[in-house]
Amino acid sequence: MSLMQLFIRLMLDPSRPTPARRRKKDERGFTLTELMVVIFIIGLLATVVMINVLPSQDRAMVTKAKADIATLETALEQYRLDNLTYPATSDGLNALSSPPPSLAQPERYRRDGYIKKLPADPWGRPYNYQAPGPNGAAFDVWSLGADGAPGGTDDNADIRGGDS
Repeated sequence: MSLMQLFIRLMLDPSRPTPARRRKKDERGFTLTELMVVIFIIGLLATVVMINVLPSQDRAMVTKAKADIATLETALEQYRLDNLTYPATSDGLNALSSPPPSLAQPERYRRDGYIKKLPADPWGRPYNYQAPGPNGAAFDVWSLGADGAPGGTDDNADIRGGDS
């Protein structure tokens, strides 16, 4: 058998993959089973992440509320140092950003106020203020927590500052 005959025989071999056959095999894509397995794994991972992240968000909101209250308490102390008294309950925390009408000596009030902007609590509600506070405290600053109602437990508990 000559080299030319061997070459022709190999070229005409029906079991040899042709370019068209190779292309069909490469273009098959994913099967439905493979796609379902991938979607199932992604769903499992998303569930695990959500279970671990959601409680962290609740803790983060409480921590943010405590930090905001500490900032407001510091501003209230600065207000007292300049004006010799805490804002009245009727003036509220707004007295930290603009002089209240009941202020005895408005010239003592800081030109830019004591806080640039009053923060809302992490649930979007304003912080509460009372002067004098309960149990002999000079004032009380608090958030009503996740439920927005007084009292509560766990995530719904009121969040109070250090002066209460």
